[in-house]
Amino acid sequence: MTDTSRSRPTPAMLAQQNEASAPERINGAQAIVRSLEELGTDVVFGLPGGAVLPLYEALYESTRLQHTLVRHEQGAGHAATGYAQATGKVGVCCATSGPGATNLVTPLADANMDSVPVVAITGQVGKDLLGTDAFQEADIRGVTMPVTKHNFMVTSPEQIPAAIAEAFHVASTGRPGAVLVDVPKDIQNMELDFVWPPKFDLPGYRPVTKPHPRQIEEAVKLIAESKKPVLYIGGGVVKAEAHEELREFAETYDIPVVTTLMALGAFPESHRLHMGMPGMHGTVPAVAAMQRADLLIAIGTRFDDRATGHVESFAPEAKVIHADIDPAEIGKIRAVEVPIVGDAREVLSRMLKAYRREELPAPTTGKWLDYLESLQEEFPLGYQEQPNGKLAPQYVIQALSEEVGPDAIYCAGVGQHQMWAAQFVIYEKPRTWLNSGGLGTMGYAVPAAMGAKAGAPEKEVWAIDGDGCFQMTNQELVTCAVENLPIKVALINNGNLGMVRQWQTLFYEGHYSHTNLKPKESYLPDFLMLAEAMGCAAFRVTREEDVLPTIREARKINDRPVVIDFIVGEDAQVWPMVAAGTSNDEVQYARNLRPLFDEDSAGEEPAEIHEVMQDQEQATTPTAPEEQN
Repeated sequence: MTDTSRSRPTPAMLAQQNEASAPERINGAQAIVRSLEELGTDVVFGLPGGAVLPLYEALYESTRLQHTLVRHEQGAGHAATGYAQATGKVGVCCATSGPGATNLVTPLADANMDSVPVVAITGQVGKDLLGTDAFQEADIRGVTMPVTKHNFMVTSPEQIPAAIAEAFHVASTGRPGAVLVDVPKDIQNMELDFVWPPKFDLPGYRPVTKPHPRQIEEAVKLIAESKKPVLYIGGGVVKAEAHEELREFAETYDIPVVTTLMALGAFPESHRLHMGMPGMHGTVPAVAAMQRADLLIAIGTRFDDRATGHVESFAPEAKVIHADIDPAEIGKIRAVEVPIVGDAREVLSRMLKAYRREELPAPTTGKWLDYLESLQEEFPLGYQEQPNGKLAPQYVIQALSEEVGPDAIYCAGVGQHQMWAAQFVIYEKPRTWLNSGGLGTMGYAVPAAMGAKAGAPEKEVWAIDGDGCFQMTNQELVTCAVENLPIKVALINNGNLGMVRQWQTLFYEGHYSHTNLKPKESYLPDFLMLAEAMGCAAFRVTREEDVLPTIREARKINDRPVVIDFIVGEDAQVWPMVAAGTSNDEVQYARNLRPLFDEDSAGEEPAEIHEVMQDQEQATTPTAPEEQN
């Protein structure tokens, strides 16, 4: 998906530089724990069962590894993902065989889609029982092969150190992803002579991180010639830790920046060059920047359908420079003039050097920026008033952002609240926005926030969740309470599967088929009682004037998790919007939006803005010399 390899060596790579230790006689389970310790792991998220009891005995003896006991294996996988996204380190989870392992499938697919380095260690039935449909046997390698970057079956105890080290190496280099290591129970009990570091045996795995100089030269020439360039930035820039190089490049050449859903925080959103998030629910300036550009400088992004809309009409006048660590992504969706395979930080750094070496002129982007700034003024984000005095969810999230600030970590589930969190929280720094982008996994937010808090305990961590998502994985609040992980949950409770309801409103004539989660006007389920039963502090907010005071009260509580149940209007919708399968030119903007914290309203209906974009571009684009006569 994204260009993600970091330039600095990983723990697995560093291990190869050390001299081998003296052999030590231990069993396979102890070898797993020792390998994790040597690779710098500090926390493992998991749930024990019969096929991993030897591993849990070894964890019991460890003084260096902390184990977080989740309430469901899916929570372990999402926690490992949140940990990895927040810290940049490899997240680790473990589960027993059969149903324990299959409960990890969704978070492994999720992590792999979003290029997150996660290693899952699963127990398996004994080698002599493989293939016999033994109790709690499942072919987890076969099940997860399509949704992991790689996976291993350990068939002898001597393989364990190399398997764990290779899993970390594969997960965290090149395009990061999820890796599974399956270890039969009898192998965990067998002894081996443990030696560290082990030797890698990964024939054919040689990810390219350094871009080809000729492609860099071609790229900077195109940039110098462009009049309407845009930096189209994906999550690979965050994972490559290339945010400083990105800012330097954008500022040096005065190029506008759009950041995808997975890249929020890679470029400061308060910066004058930042146009917002592109795509289905992106800002109008970001969508227009892509559609009207003459050059897309795509770094660490995969041209996802939610960003491009109808591909044939996407950025019709633009040439494309596409840099990605994964060569399979280049040209997969959109034809490319300059393909660059390499690490995002290396690419940006080398383009800066090449530009200066060649003494190329900066692109003349003044009129281009004027056009985009006019769209920022014409189409700001806002929200619609909710009937019967109900809270507008956008107001809640904006208030949270203003009160908590850009240093916190924000995790979102999937749906309307995810899009509002992307739109109305101001992200100034990388690794402060965690969400399930590619797979769109409901139930992600609470366990991911738990993992983020475990990895960055000094950070304030907020899960912005919907009531539909929350009911899938809220049991991990018990884990947070028991393990002293005081996350805070802003529950955007509209009593519905909100995004599905929005589509039913717009495209299915208001036929709300099985999207209502709340019977009549009750508070069932009562999330306050539920949260308190799980060891959390809990609040309910129904009035606008109580939003900020309650957020401030929640921030004072740091000895247990906090849940704030914000009761919001069920008919709030996410705007702007590009309907699925349509052109980004057909982006719609709800003209009756109330600007945040402002009483004025334009009083117009949602409208397509294709003509407005064209009219404003023509007003700010100079006439060509041959047309002036």
